[in-house]
Amino acid sequence: MGSATELMLKGYGLTTAELFYRMPDYRNVLNSFIWQDYDLAPDHKRLFAFIEFWQDEIEGPLHSVRFCHRKMISPGEWRNVVGELTFH
Repeated sequence: MGSATELMLKGYGLTTAELFYRMPDYRNVLNSFIWQDYDLAPDHKRLFAFIEFWQDEIEGPLHSVRFCHRKMISPGEWRNVVGELTFH
């Protein structure tokens, strides 16, 4: 997968989702879970994979999901410096 910097240079941004779900034993009680990962907009494959995992493996049924996505840097905002000159 690579480091966070490598992912950001490939266009990934930080996606944060808040999942609201019902407690398995108390269906009238809503709880929330925060999920965060680097993902590509607009497809958000990692987020949707996590939601599918939740629906398949977790007992608490989802009520709703709220998310935001932010690109931290773009390739044009970063440059690789190979050397450094020091002047006295």
